[in-house]
Amino acid sequence: MLATLAKSVRASRLLSPETVSGLKLRQNERGKVLMLFGAGVRNFCGSSTLCAKARGVQKKNDVTEKKLTRHFVDHRRVKLVAGSGGRGACCFHSEPRKEWGGPDGGNGGDGGSIVIKADRVIKSLAEIIPIYKGEDGESGGRKNCYGRNGRTTYIHVPVGTVVKEQGRTIVDLTEHGQEFPAAFGGAGGKGNRFFLSNENRAPTAATPGMPGDEIVLQLELRTMAHAGLVGFPNAGKSSLLRAISNARPAVASYPFTTLNPHVGIVSYRDHEQVAVADIPGIITGAHLNRGLGFAFLRHIERCRFLLFVLDLSSSEPWTQLQHLRYELDQYEPGLSQRPRAIVANKLDLPDAREKLETLRSRVTERVIPVSALTGQNTEELILHLRELYDGYLQEQGSEGRKTTRW
Repeated sequence: MLATLAKSVRASRLLSPETVSGLKLRQNERGKVLMLFGAGVRNFCGSSTLCAKARGVQKKNDVTEKKLTRHFVDHRRVKLVAGSGGRGACCFHSEPRKEWGGPDGGNGGDGGSIVIKADRVIKSLAEIIPIYKGEDGESGGRKNCYGRNGRTTYIHVPVGTVVKEQGRTIVDLTEHGQEFPAAFGGAGGKGNRFFLSNENRAPTAATPGMPGDEIVLQLELRTMAHAGLVGFPNAGKSSLLRAISNARPAVASYPFTTLNPHVGIVSYRDHEQVAVADIPGIITGAHLNRGLGFAFLRHIERCRFLLFVLDLSSSEPWTQLQHLRYELDQYEPGLSQRPRAIVANKLDLPDAREKLETLRSRVTERVIPVSALTGQNTEELILHLRELYDGYLQEQGSEGRKTTRW
C-alpha cells in the first residue's frame, strides 16, 4: 500500500502543474490520512499501527502505602517573617498661588501579618513551606497620600494542628475556621505632615517603617478521631478499619504496613458518624522513641476512647495488652485508662477460641472477638463503638463543654 502511494508521489512530480493541481487522493485506513495536494504530500498522519508501535492499554498502578508517605506530613518547622511598614514621605505642597502650602508627606502603610488558619479540607502539612514572608506596606506619597497596607498572609493547616514555640504549646487549633495571628506586621512610618505643629510649621522629619515580627514555630498534626485502634504491628488494625468503615488503608502480610494514620467514618442509621483512626503499630520501647515512637504516639492522645486490637495468632495475646498499656502510660500518665474496649482479632484462625477464653479470664474489660478477614462479629464492635460514643457525648454535656462531632 505504501509502495503504491510512493510511486504515485514520484509520478506526480513528473506531471505538469495543471495535471498535478487536479490530483486529490485521500485514504483513511486505521487512523492514517494521506492527502496529496499540488506538487507533493501536504499532510501526513502516521498514527496507524503500520507506521507506529502499537500501544497497549496502560493500567494505572495502585498507590501503595510507601508512596502515600511522602504526601502525608504531620510535623513542620516554619519561619514566619511579617511584612515591614512603609516609609513615611517628606515633601511640601507647592502650586500656583499657593507657593508655601506646607508639608504634605503621607504616612506609610502597615506591613502584612501572617495568620495560621485551621481548615477541615486540608489533611496534611505537606503543603507548608519552610519560610513565609509577609507583604510589605507601601511608602507614603505626596498630597497626604497614605501608603497601602500589606495584605494578610494565611497559612491553612488541618484541624487538630498544635502550634509550638521552642517546645511550648501556644495554641491548639481544634475547630474549623479558627485563626491564630502568629506574626504581626510592622507599623508604617510617619510622614512630615504628622510632625506639623504650631512650633514647627515646616518639619523635615519622616520616619521609616517598623520591621515585622520574625518567629520560628513548630507545627504538629494530631489526628482528630473519636476512637483509636491501638495495637502491635501486623495485628490486623488496617483490615479491621476496612471492615467497619469506608477507609481503604493498605493491607499486607508484613509488619509496619501502615506508615501514617488513616481515619475512617462509621455511619449509623440515625445519620450519626463516628471517626475511627488506624494508628501505626507500636513496638516495645515506643515511649523511648523506638520504632515509629513519638511520631504517632501523639495521635493516640487526641482519641476520646481506645480500641486495643490483640492478635489471637500470637502465643500469649494477653501480654500484648500489658505492653500496650505500659507504653501508653509511659508516654502520658493515665492515657491507657480512657474509655476502652479490647478487640480480639483473627478469630477465624485455629486455636483462636482457646486463647480467647484464656484472655477473658485474665482481663476485666469487655473482650469483643472479631475476624477482620471474614467480617465475623463486626456488628457487635460497631454497636459497642456507638455506646462509647454516646457516653462521650453525655460526659461532654454534663461538664458543660461543647460537643465535638467532627
